[in-house]
Amino acid sequence: MNLHQFRFIQEATRRNLNLTEAAKALHTSQPGVSKAIIELEEELGVEIFARHGKRLKRITEPGQHVLKSIELIMREVNNLKRIGEQYSAEDSGTLSIATTHTQARYVLPEPVAKLRQAYPKVNVSLHQGSPAQVARMLLDEVAEIGIATESLADYSELVTLPCYEWQHVVILPSTHPLCQKERLTLEDIAQEPLITYHPSFTGRTKIDHAFAIRKLEPRIALEAIDSDVIKTYVRLGLGIGIVAEMAARDILEDGGKSGLVVRPAGHLFGQNVARVAFKRSAYLRNFVYKFAELLSDRLDRKLIAKAMDGHANDYDL
Repeated sequence: MNLHQFRFIQEATRRNLNLTEAAKALHTSQPGVSKAIIELEEELGVEIFARHGKRLKRITEPGQHVLKSIELIMREVNNLKRIGEQYSAEDSGTLSIATTHTQARYVLPEPVAKLRQAYPKVNVSLHQGSPAQVARMLLDEVAEIGIATESLADYSELVTLPCYEWQHVVILPSTHPLCQKERLTLEDIAQEPLITYHPSFTGRTKIDHAFAIRKLEPRIALEAIDSDVIKTYVRLGLGIGIVAEMAARDILEDGGKSGLVVRPAGHLFGQNVARVAFKRSAYLRNFVYKFAELLSDRLDRKLIAKAMDGHANDYDL
């Protein structure tokens, strides 16, 4: 048995047992992938996949156990590579970060800049996606660290730690009648066309839940994953916006030049917690710990190492 066979089986599983797609992802031939899997099955004496003709149909019961062992082996292989990079490259290399647009645009610029100052030989690769995509990038080891608000804590294969708290705010055109009120109610907002995040992004579940509890049906005029897009359409008069507070800092600082007004909404939608996540049992290089510390003064190397050893529940925001 060899690592190529393990990679082929992992990729076949990730591609929903489609060997053609697995071969494309691995830059090899479909017959080569199929042959490698069959050879490993023969060596182990079990079928990893049930077949219908030449097609893989499902993972067998022994195959589930084989896949778990392969996952452990490949994780440790990647850890060995990182250990080698850590001690041979003198803190150089690439830090791959998976995150949402809001985090990438409004939260990460300063920590990334400080990391580059501390580790000038380290390059940063930023991958943006939905919270579910962030989790998948961590699991597939496309990224070493992930930052998002939703979903990350739902994956047992990830170690997640609370990073910082934030609230939603309402943004209004400066000529809107609701600008006369300092403290808005859900009833005020429900009467207006709303522009806010797609349901899987940036605390949208808290927004929907707040309206549902009060038995209000908000008028969602437009959904987006990008806070800047939401602000653009509010300026155009399509409705009022609900965004993360970090996305409204520029409005608060521009002295009214944007034509927008901000009103707090924490009392309406509650607190949100951004979380930082790592793949469980992964080896973290020095600059990964450093970047996590730059994200929040609540995080430090000792705490993260303890969480990675299985004590994440000991941490309290």
